[in-house]
Amino acid sequence: DRCSRVGKGLDYLRAFALLLPLCCLQSIRMVLMFVETPSLKKAVGMINEMLAAKFPLLIQRVLQKLHLSNERSFTADEEEKLQSVFGVESKDLKLVLETITFFLQQAAYHLAKPAILGQQLQNVGLNEEKTSVITKAWQSSAKVVVERLRETSFYPRQLEEVNWRLNLQMSQSSKARTKIPNALFEFDVFSGSESVEKVQIDMSHEELFDFYKQLETIQGQLDALS
Repeated sequence: DRCSRVGKGLDYLRAFALLLPLCCLQSIRMVLMFVETPSLKKAVGMINEMLAAKFPLLIQRVLQKLHLSNERSFTADEEEKLQSVFGVESKDLKLVLETITFFLQQAAYHLAKPAILGQQLQNVGLNEEKTSVITKAWQSSAKVVVERLRETSFYPRQLEEVNWRLNLQMSQSSKARTKIPNALFEFDVFSGSESVEKVQIDMSHEELFDFYKQLETIQGQLDALS
């Protein structure tokens, strides 16, 4: 009997030893906040080139406005000045601001320590100088930012239901009549009130495929956090 119990104990230890690497891998994935996508890589490259002297003020403003999901961090006039200061176009500035906001939202969501945040920012290519600015700002503002976010939501509008149908549109040409397929979507969006807004979208095959690729990118980000 004693030998039997010892044998079972060894079996449990072997099973635990086999499962341990998987558990460690899951823990690593749980704290992975950023996945390097083409747009993120482009944004990080531009952030690395931004004027260092003005960069801390930009980060502080984004942190101050992080809990205001329906309000932009900068006014239109301020964004024009930022374009001039940092030497970037409007679309590039928008990408940079969205990426910085994403970095800080993820840090807040995970209650990330400055050292962890800094390590993961460098993992996606952010240089040491800009990483230091972001982590120092996060260290001094994290408590206030998280408290504000607890009282609000990143996503005040939520998707309740999706309806769709396929449609064939007839096109008359000089040679022959052709059928053009498209997809019709209706999204029921709940914004916190009793009423539900219905948003209708018409997509061609090409547009639907582009949308699918964007969803694949989003799914990759979600998989990295689950």
